[in-house]
Amino acid sequence: QVQLVESGGGLVQAGGSLRLSCAASGSIFSINAMTWYRLAPGKQRELVATTTSGGSTNYADSVKGRFTISRDNAKNTVYLQMNSLKPEDTGVYYCKAALWDSRRVFYDYWGQGTQVTVSA
Repeated sequence: QVQLVESGGGLVQAGGSLRLSCAASGSIFSINAMTWYRLAPGKQRELVATTTSGGSTNYADSVKGRFTISRDNAKNTVYLQMNSLKPEDTGVYYCKAALWDSRRVFYDYWGQGTQVTVSA
């Protein structure tokens, strides 16, 4: 069994910062990509940022220069530092880990989501 647990969401004023964390635990053999998505009311799910096991990163155009994704491979944890937050960043942020479990089965695992609300 594999679990992903997100934390760090909350309510912040526009221009503020938040740091999200997502820790993977359980029967993990190796983690490939770790990705943050967000779901805003009335909108489709959006890929926010992703990082591979090799350290390469990719961002949505809407967050480039404001958000930074990083990971601690020893802790199986990915972070999302969000600066200069805007009201349009509001949504539920989900973490996804593409990983091989202890049976060497490759699968995508999702966290439960954490709410981020940015007030104007």
